[in-house]
Amino acid sequence: MSLTPTPNVFILMGVSATGKTTLGNALAAATQGTFFDGDDYHPEANRQKMASGNALNDDDRKPWLEILASLAAERASEPHPSFIACSALKQSYRDLLRTQYPQLQFLHLHTDPEVLRERITIRYEAGEHFMPPSLLDSQLETLEHPSDALQLDVAHPVEQLVSQFLEWQSSL
Repeated sequence: MSLTPTPNVFILMGVSATGKTTLGNALAAATQGTFFDGDDYHPEANRQKMASGNALNDDDRKPWLEILASLAAERASEPHPSFIACSALKQSYRDLLRTQYPQLQFLHLHTDPEVLRERITIRYEAGEHFMPPSLLDSQLETLEHPSDALQLDVAHPVEQLVSQFLEWQSSL
């Protein structure tokens, strides 16, 4: 019997347009879990700042990350997994997210930057997301690649990524 409970909350992390929402919903469906889009927890000031083409700084992000850390801790005792989409680009952000639930696990979604640029442009021009394509480069520059996350190349079909997750989760 394990002394440490099996992790039950997972952050889908990565730059914009990696498909965090799409994969999060698919993982929730496959596990009878729940998906939370971290963007829904941004203060309005953050949304307006990004929509105007300005990147968020650490001070902007801190209250948002603290809210998501609380959400992760609240969901830890649920019988089914919870998945939270959050860019979590820096190690310090991931550390802050783990402050209330140290077992929190990260799934790092990534792929070729040109694929991401195309995806984000389509979403932005269609009015489906508030972040303009011009901010992708700053996100890529900010990203500190995690060494302790499940690496998922989102060039693969969602079904394959779900299978990879389920296999990895069973080894935790």
